Amino acid sequence: MRRIPRLSGVDLILWAIRIVVVVFVALGTYLTLSAGLLTGENWRDLLIFGIAQGAVYALIALGYTLVYGVLFMINFAHGDVFMFGAMTAFFTADALAEPDPATGIDFLNQNPLIGMALVLLTAMISSMIVAVLLERVAYRPLRRAPRLVPLITAIGASLFIANSVRGLYGERVLGYPSLDVLQGTIDIVGIPILKTQAVVIVGAGLMMALLYWLVERTRIGRAMRAVSENKDTAALMGVDVDRTIVTTFAVGGVLAGAAGVLYAVVFSQVHWFMGFLPGIKAFTAAVLGGIGNIIGAMLGGVSLGILESVGPNLLLLGFGVPSPNQLRDVVAFSVLVLVLIFRPYGLLGRPEGQ
Repeated sequence: MRRIPRLSGVDLILWAIRIVVVVFVALGTYLTLSAGLLTGENWRDLLIFGIAQGAVYALIALGYTLVYGVLFMINFAHGDVFMFGAMTAFFTADALAEPDPATGIDFLNQNPLIGMALVLLTAMISSMIVAVLLERVAYRPLRRAPRLVPLITAIGASLFIANSVRGLYGERVLGYPSLDVLQGTIDIVGIPILKTQAVVIVGAGLMMALLYWLVERTRIGRAMRAVSENKDTAALMGVDVDRTIVTTFAVGGVLAGAAGVLYAVVFSQVHWFMGFLPGIKAFTAAVLGGIGNIIGAMLGGVSLGILESVGPNLLLLGFGVPSPNQLRDVVAFSVLVLVLIFRPYGLLGRPEGQ
C-alpha cells in the first residue's frame, strides 16, 4: 500500500493560506452579488475598463519578458522607458493641438490619424532610444556579472531616468490634448464602449499580434529564440548575439512607447513619476503569465487589468468596505505575492530545469 507523505509545517501553512484565500474570495463574491450593489451595466463597464487597462499592462510586460528571455534579468528601468516615451510625445501632441491663428482649428483634430501617428511615432522612437542606451551603457558591461549586479544597476538606471525627466520636463502633471473624434461611445455588437477604450484595446491587440509574428515567423525572431536558449551555441551558429540583444531592447522600447501613448489616451495626463506603478504592475503581469513567455505576458497583463478593475468591487463591496476602488493596488500586489508563493513560474511558465 502506498504511504501518504507527511506534510511539513511549511506545507500546512501554505495549505491554510490557500483555504483562507478561497473562502475569502467565495464569500466576498457571494455577498456582493447577492446584495445587488452594482448593476449589470456597472460590471460591464468595469470589465471593459479592465481589459483596456490590462492591454496597456500587457504591452509594458512584453518588454520585461523579452529582456528576461534573452538575458535572464529583470529590467526594472523599463517602467521609466514607458514614462519617457509618453512624456516626450506630449510635446508633439501639444504642438499639433495648437490652434491655427487663421482658422482656429488645430492640426491634431483636423487630421486625427496623421496627428496620432506622429505622436505615436515620437513616443516609440524616444522610448526605443532610451532602451537601447540602457542596454549599451548600463547592462552590456555587466553581462557576465552575477545576477544581483544588473538588478541593482537597473534600479539605479530607473532613478536616473525618472529624475532626468523631472529636471528636463518639470514636476507638473501634463494634460494630453483630447481628440474630438474619440469623444463619446461606439456600439460593438450592441455593447456601448468608450471610443478611447476601443482604440486602446484594438491598438494593443494589433501590436501584440505583430510582436508574436515577429518572434515566431521572422529571422530576427529566430535569432531571439536562439539567444534565449543558449548564447554561446547561438554565436557558434552564426547569430550576432550583441545585435540580437540590442534588437530585443529596441522592440521592448517601441512597445513601451506605444503603451505610453495608449495610457495617455485613457487617462489624459502624464507626469515624471508615472512609470513606477504601471511598471511594477506590468512586472506583476509578466510574473503572473510566466516571465519569459510572450503569450503569458499578454494573458497576464489583461488578467491583471481585469482583476484590478473588477476585483475590489467584487470582493470587498459585500463586506461593506467603502470606496473599494481605492484598494485596487492592494489587489494587484496581493496577486503578485500569491503567485510568487504558489506558482512562481506563472500560469504558462515552467519550473527552471524543465
